[in-house]
Amino acid sequence: MTAPHPQEPDGVAPRELAPHEVHDAVGGQAAFTSLVEAFYARVAEDPLLRPMYPDDLEPVKHHLALFLAQYWGGGDVYGRERGHPRLRRRHAPFPITPEAALRWAQLMTAAVREQGWPEQAEAHVLAYVARATPTLINQLPEEVSELPQEPR
Repeated sequence: MTAPHPQEPDGVAPRELAPHEVHDAVGGQAAFTSLVEAFYARVAEDPLLRPMYPDDLEPVKHHLALFLAQYWGGGDVYGRERGHPRLRRRHAPFPITPEAALRWAQLMTAAVREQGWPEQAEAHVLAYVARATPTLINQLPEEVSELPQEPR
């Protein structure tokens, strides 16, 4: 006889949460708005990231909340307003160094963990943060960007 699953009293393991189900599992658009508020409260106090953002954070908060809701199964809420996300292109004007990307990931991770979301939903979102963050780096440190070029 097998022992009951530790998280379920009847011994049935919880069903795996699909990524597109995260939106509903965390509470819909309001949950992503709350996450973004927690994230930007940190950004507002951060000396590295704050200068990269406009004085008025409200529009960027709105865009990020819509993007996250859409990405996690909330329908085409971002696309209807802004078109295709094109993350690399939209972030190209900003000097995203490895240090800035790491700081963004740290602040977003703290904001996600603060939400008290279901474990599987949190894990999906944190895995996305880890995967997406390095793809936005567009400015390398001087010692890397000055590597010798191959002879022609």
